[in-house]
Order: sequence, then structure tokens, then C-alpha cells
Amino acid sequence: MKIGQKIRNAREDMDLSQCDISQLIPMNQSNYSKIERDIQEPSLDQLKRICEILKLDPRYLLELDKFEFISPEDIKLLKETKIFLERNQLK
Repeated sequence: MKIGQKIRNAREDMDLSQCDISQLIPMNQSNYSKIERDIQEPSLDQLKRICEILKLDPRYLLELDKFEFISPEDIKLLKETKIFLERNQLK
């Protein structure tokens, strides 16, 4: 599901109109409609405001939960590997 559809579903679940949301952002209602129809991407500030108003997690909208993030243990292993390689290249 695209960002616009997720935003529209959340707005409708809260029984808000596009006009209500656009006034709270604030932005032009026509441009807000384009966001919901995936014609226009929201700016970072607009996206943040939409998430605040609709109580949405930006990771859900941007589908960031599909990515695996590097854990602190992975970072430690990468640093140790880098040090090991640097030491062995100098010999």
C-alpha cells in the first residue's frame, strides 16, 4: 500500500476531512489531496505534521520496518574486522 492510501485510511478512521487535515498542517487542501492520491510527495515537515495529527508512525508510512538495521553488536564486529585488516595489511 502506498503512502497516500495509508494516510487516507488513517484520516478516514479518525472521521476527518481532507480540509480538516490541510488546515491543521497547514497547507492547501488541493495539495493535500494530491498527497493522498500519490501525485505529490509531502515535504519532510508536512509528513511529520501528518504523522502527528493522525498518530501514525513514520516507519509505517515509509515502510522502514522492512529494512534490517545494524545492531550494536554488528557495528562492534565491523570495527574489529577493520582493525584486524588494517594491522595485517601493514605487515
